[in-house]
Amino acid sequence: AGTLLMAFWANLPFALAPGMGLNAYFTYTVVLSLGMPWQTALGAVFVSGILFAIIAITGLRAWILEAIPLHLKHAITAGIGAFLAMIGFAGAGWVEPSPATLVTTGDFAAVGPWVALGGLVVTGALLAKKVPGAILIGILVVTLAAIFLPLPVYRDAGGLTTFPGFESGIFGFTSPSAILAELDIGAALGLGLTSVVFTFLFVDFFDSAGTLIGLSAKAGMLDSAGRIEAPRAAFATDGIATSIGAFFGTSSTTCYIESAAGIEEGGRTGLTALVVAALFLLGMLFSPLAQAVPTVATAPALIVIGAMMMNAATHVDWSDYTHSIPGLLAVVGMPFTYSITFGIGLALVAHTLLMTISGKAREVHPVLWVLTLLIIGLESGWIGHGA
Repeated sequence: AGTLLMAFWANLPFALAPGMGLNAYFTYTVVLSLGMPWQTALGAVFVSGILFAIIAITGLRAWILEAIPLHLKHAITAGIGAFLAMIGFAGAGWVEPSPATLVTTGDFAAVGPWVALGGLVVTGALLAKKVPGAILIGILVVTLAAIFLPLPVYRDAGGLTTFPGFESGIFGFTSPSAILAELDIGAALGLGLTSVVFTFLFVDFFDSAGTLIGLSAKAGMLDSAGRIEAPRAAFATDGIATSIGAFFGTSSTTCYIESAAGIEEGGRTGLTALVVAALFLLGMLFSPLAQAVPTVATAPALIVIGAMMMNAATHVDWSDYTHSIPGLLAVVGMPFTYSITFGIGLALVAHTLLMTISGKAREVHPVLWVLTLLIIGLESGWIGHGA
């Protein structure tokens, strides 16, 4: 529903789906840690979506984003590229968690990482030759290799195992009836839940803002001042989709960074989003088929798209420390913290403070001071429950 709205109202090539990060906050903080019933948590998501849409329709959200300097918008774009690459590295099995070094080399005794590397080479070669559909072809090649070749791709408790393939068939539908319209808006409007609603709103705001900036820059849809095309429709769609999602039983819905795949293939209008929405609809009927695509197949696509978006870093003046330090925090903050919102937050706080201490306080937009205080308050736990 959100992607269709993006197609017909905003006319932009962006897909929407439940946000990764906000779903973890929903589950582990709001429901499990705070003990809030999931129905009430969905009500909080619904309310945050309505507020989000109001902020967008009134133009307040576009005004806030215009306060972010252009060099930081370029750094945010590059940061999203690095974030995509990090997700791709994890999906390929090239890195894994380590208590000693945070991350370490993946399990290359399994074939999965090598299959992903082969997919990356195939995709890269097709892109170099400007073959239409290069990314999709790369995904299909690796998927077929993982399914039809007896390759020990994954490791489980019993050792290396092959990919399951289509043992369960290709047709399947899971009804959402158990969670449909179960949200409790009345409870969510209770006095004690204001901070939870605010957290959903704040994180969704910056998560989707960073994604829209990065995708629009990649598509060449930013003007000379760094403003996004059709900002009110694009931003309002995000909020409305969040409320619709809560009705259907899911956490906050947001614009997805993987939309960069469609942009790279030439998508510039809502027609791209329309095609994605149609495929989402078909995916509801062919869920086993969709699940048959392994992460080692999609990982190369994320890595090459990340490489494409890193070009934005060339627009940052790395010789100016008031630009380069916040820029670096945006670029590395997103993949290292696994959060677009936190990477943007680090960059904005550093920019505001550096400019002020450097004697350039007058160049800092007043809105950035408000955002800086909000970010510090939220992440320190002084406001809400953290994100």
